[in-house]
Amino acid sequence: MNCFIGHRKARAKSHARAIPERGACLRRVRDRAFVLFLFGCVSPVFADTESLLPVPSGQPVHLSDVLLDNNPGELWVRFRFIAPKIGSTVGRIGYDVASADMEHLCQTLAVAYVAKHELDPARVVISLSDRPIEFGRASPDATQFFEAYRLEQSRCIWEGL
Repeated sequence: MNCFIGHRKARAKSHARAIPERGACLRRVRDRAFVLFLFGCVSPVFADTESLLPVPSGQPVHLSDVLLDNNPGELWVRFRFIAPKIGSTVGRIGYDVASADMEHLCQTLAVAYVAKHELDPARVVISLSDRPIEFGRASPDATQFFEAYRLEQSRCIWEGL
């Protein structure tokens, strides 16, 4: 099975800590072949090419893109997910529940992705956003949760930011 990955540079107009100065390689999984391979038959959610990923909370989550960041002198692989039900208001999925989803996504998707693409990252960052946000753009109304992990023997070890 082939996974077609497109490349482009992600750049920011501000100097936010998470944005590399020289940009970072952005890999967008276009045909979702890798996700389908990992999770089998997956239901469509937001558009024809988007797929739900199973997470412990049961909330709808789909992979937005994968960012390879070498700027700090070591490779960080950032997996960006859309999870429209997260938030801090009543009835939304809070960080306490979403953190289990992020650990699950790291273990089930990130570990396999890193192995398949023969990457050796110092850190894996899993982020959930309640809406699509261009990498590096401020969006004060958006809810975003982040967690960082190091990979040890195919396990995600939490590295609190």
